[in-house]
Amino acid sequence: MNFQLQSYLSRNSVLFCIYTIIAACSTYAFMYGFRKPIAVGLFQEESLFGLSLKALYLASQIFGYALSKFIGIKIISELQSHGREKAILFLVTVAWLALLGFALIPAPWNSVFMLINGLPLGMVWGIVFSYLEGRRVTEVLAAGLCTSFIVASGLVKSVGSYLMLDWSVSEYWMPFATATVFFPLLGLSVWMLSQVPPPNPQDIAHRKKREPMTKSDRKALLHALGFGLTLLIIGYILLTILRDLRDSFMADILLETGLSGTPALFTYTEIPIALVVLAIVALLKLIRNNQVAMVVNHALILVGFLLCFCTSLAYANQMLEPITWMVLNGIGLYLAYVPFTSSLFERLIATFNRPANVGFLTYLADSFGYLGTVGVMLYQSLSTSEVNWNTFLTQLSIVTGLVGGVLTFGSLLFFIRKEREERSNSPALPLAGAIN
Repeated sequence: MNFQLQSYLSRNSVLFCIYTIIAACSTYAFMYGFRKPIAVGLFQEESLFGLSLKALYLASQIFGYALSKFIGIKIISELQSHGREKAILFLVTVAWLALLGFALIPAPWNSVFMLINGLPLGMVWGIVFSYLEGRRVTEVLAAGLCTSFIVASGLVKSVGSYLMLDWSVSEYWMPFATATVFFPLLGLSVWMLSQVPPPNPQDIAHRKKREPMTKSDRKALLHALGFGLTLLIIGYILLTILRDLRDSFMADILLETGLSGTPALFTYTEIPIALVVLAIVALLKLIRNNQVAMVVNHALILVGFLLCFCTSLAYANQMLEPITWMVLNGIGLYLAYVPFTSSLFERLIATFNRPANVGFLTYLADSFGYLGTVGVMLYQSLSTSEVNWNTFLTQLSIVTGLVGGVLTFGSLLFFIRKEREERSNSPALPLAGAIN
């Protein structure tokens, strides 16, 4: 049955896209059921050394997630194709049991279990994306995958909020209960993902074959493209900090703006963001020339940074309502963020035609991004007794938009110059970006 399904998917490109998007989206979305419920709780009754319990729990989880990304620089870049579905189920089971420990062990010592929860979950994205990269339709598939983490975060928080409000589940048991709801759904989606056929010869001809990277491959790639990647990664760090703090403290923002008590808002504010970003990123598939697609990706990221800057500046001057700002700022944030995790690195690899995979570049960026999130969260929580997350995230969006825009423009200039140099040094060899 498995071979027949793979064979049928290989023959029908439309069905392949629909099936693969559903499988990848649901797998990653249901994984969020093990990571994001903690953000729903307020945990206001206690603190530790001046640090609120919520900040402690989130910082512990994100630190574990960041460690996972650093480990993943090697593991995900060297990932083999066999046994991937078993790896996902094992990692998620460890995270689920950690949430049980979080519920059973009293505060603040249960924060250790949040670190354990984040540690395995950081590997899941790289495994899921390995099913999608190196294909002619990677942008379409990746856009669907990225939509999942925009919508899923709101969905998971809505479920967690309902469990507390309608089923009287405590803040400490709610993360485990929410994860338990999503566990059987995750198992089904992982099975679906395991049936996705590998890239075909046409995919390999257009996007180059994706092989596990060696240590020398990683060094060679960084030596050749390191400056441009550094600029991109600094911008990505800012985006990751903004995205994760916005996501983790959405409940606090709603409380501070007088909009708390409506669980559906967690989902409603994210749906238009997902639809807009999905449509724009998916259209990148229409660009067959890899070099042109690389430039367009930079342009989208630049527009996203500018939208973050402009909308937050308007909101700070009371020119936008809170919900309007959340949606518009979210569109800008994810318009800049999603290309990193869907198409930018994909097209960079195809343009410069070097041994590489998207997992390596993404985990390199993610590791520093999440580490930055932990640092900012702890600094902000310890520097003042009461944090107004609404004000802080508005200011952070303004800084991120301005600095990120400058960095992205510099990165674009570097890669354009680098591509011209390589083409002039190898005039007899057509560059990957010229493939039609």
